[in-house]
Order: sequence, then C-alpha cells, then structure tokens
Amino acid sequence: MKRTITILVILVIQTIYSQTKNKAADALFDKMYYVEAAKSYEVSIKNGDPSREMLQRLGDSYYFNTQMENASKWYKKLVADYPTEISPEYFFRYAQSLQGIQNYELAKKWMKTFASKQKTTDVRAQNFSLKNTTLEDIENIKPSFTLENLEINTAYSDFGPMFYKGDLVFSTTSDSSYFKTDKYGWNDQPYLSMQLGKINQTQSNVSSKQRFGKEISTNFHEACVAFSPDERTIYFTRNNYNGKLKRDSKGINNLKIYTATAVETANETVQWKDVKEVPFNSDSYSVGHPSISKDGKKLYFVSDMPGTIGSSDIFVVDILGENQYSNPKNLGEKINTTGREMFPFITDQALYFASDGFLGLGGLDVFESRINDGAFSEPANLGAPLNSNMDDFAYIVNEETNKGFVSSNRKTGKGDDDIYSFERFCNQSINGSVFDAISNNKIAGAIVILKNQNGEKIAETVSQIDGKYEFGKALNCNTSYSIEASKDSFNSNTKTVKTPNNSGKTEVPVGLDPALIVRENGVLKIKIGIIFFDLDKSDIRYDAAIELNKVVLLMHQYNTVVIKIESHTDSRADDQYNLELSDRRAKATRDYLISQGIAPERIESAIGYGETQLINNCSNRVPCTEAQHQINRRSEFIITKM
Repeated sequence: MKRTITILVILVIQTIYSQTKNKAADALFDKMYYVEAAKSYEVSIKNGDPSREMLQRLGDSYYFNTQMENASKWYKKLVADYPTEISPEYFFRYAQSLQGIQNYELAKKWMKTFASKQKTTDVRAQNFSLKNTTLEDIENIKPSFTLENLEINTAYSDFGPMFYKGDLVFSTTSDSSYFKTDKYGWNDQPYLSMQLGKINQTQSNVSSKQRFGKEISTNFHEACVAFSPDERTIYFTRNNYNGKLKRDSKGINNLKIYTATAVETANETVQWKDVKEVPFNSDSYSVGHPSISKDGKKLYFVSDMPGTIGSSDIFVVDILGENQYSNPKNLGEKINTTGREMFPFITDQALYFASDGFLGLGGLDVFESRINDGAFSEPANLGAPLNSNMDDFAYIVNEETNKGFVSSNRKTGKGDDDIYSFERFCNQSINGSVFDAISNNKIAGAIVILKNQNGEKIAETVSQIDGKYEFGKALNCNTSYSIEASKDSFNSNTKTVKTPNNSGKTEVPVGLDPALIVRENGVLKIKIGIIFFDLDKSDIRYDAAIELNKVVLLMHQYNTVVIKIESHTDSRADDQYNLELSDRRAKATRDYLISQGIAPERIESAIGYGETQLINNCSNRVPCTEAQHQINRRSEFIITKM
C-alpha cells in the first residue's frame, strides 16, 4: 500500500540528510517522486554503494510511501552499520516502521533508543520512554468502534471525508476523466479531485458518487474540505497554483487553503464561485486541512509555518468575515509534538486529529482531545480497531449519532487509502475516591455500591487503602447512575451522576461525614443525645457529660473544627426566664468543653435563645404533649469552620 494522502498531507518533510552520489535519484527524491527514487537507490546499493546517505534516502523513500516492510529492512541496515553517525530521527522512523509491520516488541526497544539519544525536548521521546502511557495500555483499550469499508473505495486513493448536506464529500485519485490525466510522482497515481457520495439511511455506507466542485478543480491536487455552518462557503486545500504551479526556494510546491462561495443556478444546482486564498497562505510554507467550528467562528488548519513545533502543527484563527482572519495561533505543546499533527476535525465537544508524535499503534493514529471549559484535554489514543499498524487519519463524526468516517491505508482495504464508515460505541466506567468530608482524609474499606436509574444494584466494590474505588463494569454513556458509599463510624452518602456522551472514565468522589455530624438545611451540626439539666439549674449532670464528651472527642479528632453553641427551651415558663436559663446552660456547656481541653477560641459563641426558636407550633397556651415539648428543649452544636 502506498501513502497517497499522507504525502499530500505531509506538507514539508524535514530534510536531515545530505545528497548521495546518485544525482538522478536525488532529483527524483527532492521532487517527492519516491517510487522511482527508491528503484534508483536500490540499483546504487546493489552496485556497491551502501553509504549512510544512500540507506537513509532509500529507507525514507519507502517510509514516506508507507511501505513499512521495505522501510524497516533498510533502516535496520542503517542503524546497524551507522549507529553513531545518524540522527536520532532515524531510530524513531525505524521504530515506526517496525510498528507498521506489527513487530511491537522490537519497536519498543528502538523507541527507547530514540528517547535515550534525543538531546532536546521531544514529546515523542517522553512518550516512548514509557513513563506514562505504554504501548500495552493502547493495545488494551476496549474496542469502541465497528468499521466498514465503503462501496465507493477503489484500487486508488480515496480519503478525506467531510459531511455536506447529509452526504459526503471526499477526495480521490480514481476519476481522471476530466482534467486530471497527469500522474503524481510521489506515488505514480493521478492527481486528487473531489467527489460527492450519497450516505445511506443507516449512515453505514456511501454509494452513487458523482463529481463535486468541478468549478474549483485544476490540473493538480484539490482535497481536504470544510464547510461553513450554513454550507454556503467551502474551504479546501490545493497546491500553490494560480495558472501554474509555484515552488519555493527549495523547489517545493506548498499547499494553500482556498475558499469559494456557493451560488445556486436556475436548475437548483450549486456552483462554487469567487475562489480566493486565505490571507495567511504563503509561497514559503504550507497551509491545509481546514476544519470549521460549529459556530463558524474559528478555522483550524495544519501548517509548517514559522513557529511550528514539529514537522506540521495544528493552528487556529478567528474568522472575522470578508476574508479577514486573526493571526494564526499554534495550539501549543499539549496538542502539537515534534512529529506530525494533521487532519483536525473540531466539534463542540472535542478536537480530533491524526498524529505520529504521540505513542500509537502505527504511523498516523487518530487522537481525541476533549474540550473542557474552553480548554483542550490531554490527547487520548482512540485505540484499535479505529487505529491500526498503518496510517489512520481524516476522522469525522456526528457527535449525536456516534457515526462517522475515517481514512486508512491498512492492508485489508481495497486501495492505497480507503474510507471506512464507523459506529462509535460509547462505553463509560466510573471510578473515584471515598474521603472524610471534614478532614479530607481518604477512607479505606468503605463499601461502594453502584445502582441504576431504577435503584437496582449493578456493582459493588470496596475502597482501597488510598480511598480509591473503581467499578470493573462497562457502563452506558449519557445515563444516570447513583453511587452509595458507607463505612462504620460515618454517615452513608449517595451521589448521582450522569455519564457523558463519550467513552472514557467518569470520576465521582464521595465524601462521608462522621457519624456524629448531620447536615440540616445546608448547616453542619454535631448530633448527640439530649442533654438533661435539673429543674431550674444549669449544672452539667453526669448523663449530660457523657453526651458532651462525644463533642469533645470529635473536636479533638478534627482539630480545626470551630463551633457555636445554641441552647433552647420549650414555652412552658415565662419568656424572659426561659431566655436567661437557656443562656446560663449554653455557657455552662461551653465551660465544660473548655475544661476538657477544647481551646476557647474554637467555640465561637454560646448563646441561649429560650423559646424564641421553637421547631413546632407548641408556643404559649398551645396544648401539646410532653414529647412535643421535648423536641424544643435542645442544645445544638453548629459547625462554623472546618
């Protein structure tokens, strides 16, 4: 399988090698005619020139066309014959080519060599040093996609899908019936053009393809499109072409983004008019792979412009109207690496893109970066079967239906690059930690129960020594669950959660209050038994001391807790008498706590309220039972600080 699209999309290859003695092959290589260049370099090696430069260029000729078996063969000889003379990048490419033929164990070895030889900061080196995510982690990602090869795929290259009016626009080299009769030297195929395919009702296949956008077609490449939300403006990638190809000082024809406007004709068909470049294009670097935000305010794209971290990075501009845009902004090192990031697809929930700079299964893998409070999360590899040991890229998805399309040059396809439909199965898991809600200390040994919307138990686990828990069960997305945690000496607590509409883990921390603490109308109180006083007295009795010692114990255990004491009476006495008696009792209670070692400053106040705060209707001259009056005779210990 040859790398048609990833070559169009590779933008500019970093040259880290010198010329060989085979000038004819070098000329082919420099023009990116890798098929013919590889043949010529092999002849030179057979004729006795296995130099470092020759092996590098031969390996690269196969590598850039995703012929990983041949690439690994020549890179193997390169690293064996010239281990100290080559750039670390070649250890990386060798490891990538080994992954491409699924020799993962040997790939890991050479990834570590690459990491050890990198003298500068390189995200790829950090990834492959296996400090965080390992290749085994990616291989063990639960499959959440089913893929189907589309009917429209051919023996040539078909890739780069984009939704348009309920159907699919894509790029292809298969239709050379108009304009495109020349061959592209990179892979000896026709130049790319765009077609429109009809998506069937199940959104699982595409058929009935027809020419799309003939008004914007040239004799060279057009591919990788995006549309404004109203689908009246198209953004597309094209060679730097204005009547003829333009090359930079290195002889490279760069890519540019162009726009055109939809004009409806008398027969209700659409023609694309007013083709123009975006103003941040350049003859000196490439700009391509547009993607428009759902609100139409931002344009994401790929470039190797100045300020690029790696071979190609993802940038964003604000769309200001009238072909005006803000200055391009690099998305930064969270998204971009020293490798290649390309094919961005932005939704209101996530940024999806292809990269070979993060740890993956093959050449380009598809990654997802969720949008949280306007910021991008750490990219996550979407795993197999979406990703393979080859190149997987140009991922688009309908976030509501969880159906979409992705491009790949995996060996099971029909041609060089094929488009696959997919359905994304949304699997969630719930984990978290159980902790003391007062001290924030982790609680081990808590029983944690997961229940469904009907209150039925579907899983149970126990928190570990660090308080963490996890239900080893695949759960539905966009579904409500409840998590109930309990432990001796603590009040149980139930948290409800609705899983998001994307695969992943949902973290639910659960705090438990000590058993003596209750929450009443949002107020924390220390709950103990009734404190009895003798008639008309405020002395602390023995039975009252037993209850108050519970407060003492809790305040010693949680030495930052500050309380206020409130004492109350029932209504069966003179109002002023009750007020004074309750105040004496509140202060006697405070003095007892202080006598037991509680610092005075931890008792914010001790006040009696008499019968002014009855909690039922048993006020003056209202007949009530003794039990009803007893409810009002209470002492309260309200937590004001923790």
